[in-house]
Amino acid sequence: MPIYEYVCDECKTQFEKIVINKQQEIACPKCASKKATIQLSVFATAGANGSSSSGGFSPSGGSGGGGCCGGGCGCH
Repeated sequence: MPIYEYVCDECKTQFEKIVINKQQEIACPKCASKKATIQLSVFATAGANGSSSSGGFSPSGGSGGGGCCGGGCGCH
């Protein structure tokens, strides 16, 4: 069952919803509006080499040069 991320078109609240089927109604948990836009999940995108396209954390230490802690402590 996929979890989709939405933003309410009325109050701009961001929320997640488990969607069992595409016919399921989605309602904002804050204002109960049924007008919401599905968002692209950060975790759903990947670069050509399988790394995150966001340029953020790299589990292998990657090009950030800091590894697990950002490099400030000298552990790498």
